[in-house]
Amino acid sequence: MRKHARACAGCGCRLSQYNLEDRCAACARGKRLGAHPVPHVPDTVWLDLDVQSAITACDFGRASRLIRDKAGLRQDDMAFMTGLSQGFLSMLEAGNRRLTNIDKAARFLQGVGAPDALLGPPFRGHSALSTPAHASQLGHGRDGIWPAESDTTNLNELAARAAAQSLQFTDEITKSNVSDVELERLESALAHIAVDYVHAPLHQVFTDLVATRDRLLFLLSGHQPLGQTSELLLLAGTSCLLLGHASQNLGDEDAAVAQLQAAWTFAEQADNNDLRAWVKGTAALIAEWSTHRQTALDYTRQAIRLAPGGETRIRIAAIEARAAARIGDRGTAMAALQELQRAREQKAAPDALTRFGGLLTFPEAKQEYYMGGTFALLGEHQRAEKHATAAIELYESGPREHRSYGDEALARLDIVTARIVAGEIEGAGEQLQPLLELPANRRIRQLGDAMEGVARLLEEPRLTRSRLARELADATRGYKAIDTPAKALTP
Repeated sequence: MRKHARACAGCGCRLSQYNLEDRCAACARGKRLGAHPVPHVPDTVWLDLDVQSAITACDFGRASRLIRDKAGLRQDDMAFMTGLSQGFLSMLEAGNRRLTNIDKAARFLQGVGAPDALLGPPFRGHSALSTPAHASQLGHGRDGIWPAESDTTNLNELAARAAAQSLQFTDEITKSNVSDVELERLESALAHIAVDYVHAPLHQVFTDLVATRDRLLFLLSGHQPLGQTSELLLLAGTSCLLLGHASQNLGDEDAAVAQLQAAWTFAEQADNNDLRAWVKGTAALIAEWSTHRQTALDYTRQAIRLAPGGETRIRIAAIEARAAARIGDRGTAMAALQELQRAREQKAAPDALTRFGGLLTFPEAKQEYYMGGTFALLGEHQRAEKHATAAIELYESGPREHRSYGDEALARLDIVTARIVAGEIEGAGEQLQPLLELPANRRIRQLGDAMEGVARLLEEPRLTRSRLARELADATRGYKAIDTPAKALTP
């Protein structure tokens, strides 16, 4: 042995020149397991910006130095936790070696307990992150857990080691990147957006909605207990559902369908029937206003099986009634209205989505509006005007959070249509005036489409001699609704 060579105080093997301790990594691990708790990195370390920066940059040498310093650990502690040799870690921290193998880098990150939220894309879901890095040091039993080495004969040592491993594993699975306080804040944010959505211009809620959705997706990419994951999945699905409604109101059917596909995936992952029912109902709503109107009835039939009662079932029946009326199927429309009445009479507790309020409810005013729209499409205009008038009165006298400017405007158009059909052009003009004065950023795409139908009615030959009819036709023909996201997002 050379003069400067050193031997391990435990087993006598030659120590690396980079090992500044008096024992080799194997002996250091064995000594620690028998006498001391398993080393770990406190959660506060991950809040340090320098540590976060080093991990994000994949500068593992710098990360190792910072983590050890802030956690009060030795290099042999890090060796035990990460499965890397103490000598290699010494060179890594000195900048003489680099950790370029993705499997070893993943084991390093897992070993020190780096939160998933700090990990870059190469390490998310990596197989090395599914079990603790030092599991291989402890050995695997037939059942895939971590029993002590087979040559261990001291049962007290075995019991202590098994207890430490059990506690370490439960510590891992109960770690969370989200607090209950933040979960409540995110739920409250979605509730405010759902309420604001029905009466505020889209540009006021769209940005907040996207920001809330992005925060939820960020949290879901990290780690939390299963109960919190289920709640995050529900909130993320609800945010995509609201974005689907917003995209439809902008006239972007492709974006709306994509958001609903995402919402459905979240509903499946959360195994939540309330969200599934709302997604299918909204898919029917989008199909009703598209060229695939028959598909809307397919969606409502799927949705009704997922909604046992309450406002969600009322909503689905109302959508089915109007969708059937739009394709001229009076029998199905009337049967759906009867189902709506039955659902109205049932008492049901709020489901997982109606608790948010606003757009995610189906109050009496909205029910009357849908019934009015159904009769208008069936050509029964007196009944349509009756329900549309009831809807407007309920909106005007009801709670602010239930007042939907879009539905109220469309209900007025049902009254306009009824009066034009009856030859009451002056009365039609009175109802039309508030819609002509509606700010451009409140003119949802469906309103623009419906206004085109009114223009065609006013241009019928029987009304050509009416000067007022011609003036109203000119006004409605040039009616501009929201047609691009850029317009909707411009205050």
